[in-house]
Amino acid sequence: MPAFAESVLFGALQLGFWGAVLVCAVAATVLAVRRHSTPDPPVHAPDPVFWDVFMGSAVAIPAILIPTLASPWSGAILAVLGTGAGVAAYWGSPQILAWQERRRQQRQDKPAHTAAQAVHDALLARWSRYELDPACCIDYPAMTDVRLPETSALIRAMREAEQLRPVPHQGYAPAVVRFGVALAAAERAAGIPAGLPAVGR
Repeated sequence: MPAFAESVLFGALQLGFWGAVLVCAVAATVLAVRRHSTPDPPVHAPDPVFWDVFMGSAVAIPAILIPTLASPWSGAILAVLGTGAGVAAYWGSPQILAWQERRRQQRQDKPAHTAAQAVHDALLARWSRYELDPACCIDYPAMTDVRLPETSALIRAMREAEQLRPVPHQGYAPAVVRFGVALAAAERAAGIPAGLPAVGR
């Protein structure tokens, strides 16, 4: 009896190991094929889809055949498991690939995002003097009067930049540029001389 139990346990562990290998191989192959399936592949370029299928098959086929040699029902279970993994990966791949693309884009956008944050901080410091410095508030009340079109446009541009700031985003740097342009336009409309020193300077 102990020998039988040990045999069952070994078979279950073996089935679990090969099942995990098979699921990973099938899911990775399906994702790679979906990623490399393009309507217009480059001319004379190696076919990545062929190599995706080849490499996936090199792992998946032995993962089914080796357990099948020991137990045919193990092969049947693994075949069903592999099919299920392939179907699940196929239907889930658009969401997974979209998530990967967002992560890749965020990594690419991060340097520009960091640079835009520095410019954004400088613009906010430049804007804050019109709210924090009593002399500026008295001399240039137009900078806080949202009834004026230039000031209203400035507030909209400032809010847009603030909303896009938390996460790296392609639209953040252009929004900061628009904020700077709107701030300069509002300052011109308010009659503020160029190069007005910031608060505390």
